[in-house]
Amino acid sequence: MAEFDTYAAAEEAVNKLSEKDFPVERATICGAGLRLVEHVLGRSTYPGAAVRGAAAGAWIGLVFGVFLALFTTSAVWWVATVGWAVLWGVVAGVVFGLVWRALPGERREFLSASELLADHYEVLVEPQFAEHARTLLNDLPTAPTSRSQ
Repeated sequence: MAEFDTYAAAEEAVNKLSEKDFPVERATICGAGLRLVEHVLGRSTYPGAAVRGAAAGAWIGLVFGVFLALFTTSAVWWVATVGWAVLWGVVAGVVFGLVWRALPGERREFLSASELLADHYEVLVEPQFAEHARTLLNDLPTAPTSRSQ
C-alpha cells in the first residue's frame, strides 16, 4: 500500500490511521530489503569471559537469594541470604565463563552484537481497506515514498 524510509515514519502512518478510526488490526508494518549487520565489539579473552560470567552469576544469585530470603525471619538473615547467594552466583558464573571460553572447538575470537536492518518499511492493509487507508494517509507530513501498491 505505502512505503516509508524509516520505521518511525511507518509507525506514524499507522498511528494516523488509528486516530482516524481506521481498523488498524487490518494493517501490517513490514520491513523489506533485510540485512544482518554484525558489530564487532572486541576480542574474546579469558578475563572478559570471567567478568561476563561474574555479572551473569550475580544476577542469577540475586534472584535466587531474594527468593530464598522470603523464607527468613529477620532482616539480618535476609541480607545474609541474599549476600551469600550473590557471592556464590559470582563464583559459579566466573567458573562457568572460564570453562565455556576454554572449551575446544570452533569458536570465534571476538565478541559481537547483531542487528537486523531494513532498507524500507511497508505499511500493508487488507485489499478491501486499501483505498480508505490511502485516502487517510494522503495528508501525512512524512508522505509515503513514491511506490504505492
